[in-house]
Amino acid sequence: MSTEKYAVIGNPIAHSQSPLIHQAFAAQCNKDISYERILAPIDAFEMTVRTLIDQGYQGANVTVPFKFEAFALCNEVSERAQHALAEAVNTLVFKNGNIFGDNTDGVGLLNDIEHNLKFRISGKRVLVLGAGGAAQGVLQHLACAASVTVANRSVDKAHAIVAKLDETIFSACQFATLSDPYDIIINATSTGLTDTQLPIPDVIFSKDCLAYDMMYGRDTPFMKQAKVAGAHVHDGLGMLVEQAAEAFYIWHHVRPNTPPVMTMLRALKKVA
Repeated sequence: MSTEKYAVIGNPIAHSQSPLIHQAFAAQCNKDISYERILAPIDAFEMTVRTLIDQGYQGANVTVPFKFEAFALCNEVSERAQHALAEAVNTLVFKNGNIFGDNTDGVGLLNDIEHNLKFRISGKRVLVLGAGGAAQGVLQHLACAASVTVANRSVDKAHAIVAKLDETIFSACQFATLSDPYDIIINATSTGLTDTQLPIPDVIFSKDCLAYDMMYGRDTPFMKQAKVAGAHVHDGLGMLVEQAAEAFYIWHHVRPNTPPVMTMLRALKKVA
């Protein structure tokens, strides 16, 4: 059998851990694949994808800033991508000239929290910080919680998202009005990239709560605050690996073992 070709497309892309992750999965599952980083020009995502198809690639992962363009490019999308609040796709399958798209971010987050970290979401009070694409990509996967609050600087944006969901479970507020403790707090903002402190009070961190930052590779101000408040703090490395595992399953119909890959990445100090 010939080597199957895959890639991750983004801009920037040099930092991506996806090649390491997918090659590790392939070694586990005895799959012969190549997987590379592709830097797509900001105005040439579609041309980049078409070129990969012409070169015989079987699929690709998509990262910022192209997830929305990827959705629009697909001939068909999965049910979870179709019903996602953010019309975004991070996994593409190329077959018979068609492009199938899926979004594995939500299931990646869910699997990391529940399977790896052993925190049950069902019946818990969940707070999601931020109302951008990262939050919109995962909110529907949190619907099993007792309640989910979406907090954002602009409450109008948070309300617009919640209006598309079950308002018996989901609610919206501004950062400034947060005053209650939560069992699980997920930082879906990009403040970690700029080491910006979120305007959130310590009282939101209940005893033994999980404070989860989707960012990985750095100790963000959110994580530092949560540690001081006594929370169980975790970064988004597990989500990264779990969403990749779901993509691998979509492509190869076999589910890899994720904990050894997370251990490998930590040991290599590719991420903090």
